[in-house]
Amino acid sequence: MEYGLIGEKLGHSYSKDIHEMLADYTYDICPLTKEEFATFMEKHDFKSINVTIPYKQAVIPYLDEMDENAKAIGAVNTIVNQNGKLYGHNTDFSGFLYMLQKHSIEVTGKKCIVLGDGGASKAVVAVLKKLGAKEIIIVDIVKTESAITYEECFEKHTNAEFIANTSPVGMYPKCDASPVDLTKFPNCTAVADAIYNPLETKLITQAKELGIIGVNGLEMLVAQALYAVEFFLDTKLDEAKIDEIFQKIYQAKKEANH
Repeated sequence: MEYGLIGEKLGHSYSKDIHEMLADYTYDICPLTKEEFATFMEKHDFKSINVTIPYKQAVIPYLDEMDENAKAIGAVNTIVNQNGKLYGHNTDFSGFLYMLQKHSIEVTGKKCIVLGDGGASKAVVAVLKKLGAKEIIIVDIVKTESAITYEECFEKHTNAEFIANTSPVGMYPKCDASPVDLTKFPNCTAVADAIYNPLETKLITQAKELGIIGVNGLEMLVAQALYAVEFFLDTKLDEAKIDEIFQKIYQAKKEANH
């Protein structure tokens, strides 16, 4: 494999379509078990790859260098192999930032909740910090050093003004699930979901019904792919391509679902 994506379950991925629209190479989708992952990374027989759940942190020990962005986040989703040395980057950060700016979602000085505590969550938290969020609460199914439980969230933090979902709740094929009921958050003005399949999650549908800005993860996916291609090929691409490809995929998937 020269270029592609590694992760555990990749049946829902649109990355092949996106990369092959952005660049002139074949992009392979490569699901790996935990055992296969270790072997794959030791061999590192590839030019450049993207990394998704659950390996965004697990890849770090195999890298020779990480850029400042990836170091600060503590997760990597883009790896470039330069003469046998592996360089780690994180384009989830830029992808999420793009999505907020595109939809004029203002988080400066606001209380924000991030659902999920994995690799994508770390990138989202880094963006919220950069933009000057007043308070960031991370929520997960189990309490950890960095995250509180959903129960605690509903008890103490229903005054949040922005919610980002980085958990897999609501992702295909379990599309009828939603991580939270937005009626519990009367001050919430915007919701961003990192999930892109289905095109609109139950969470985002509810946001729109309540008159809250709701954005699904497909734009973030396309944006982080464009920034990944820039690292893969050491080039600059026109950001206008993000919206162009987003519209194409959105229409194609919409028609396929009808």
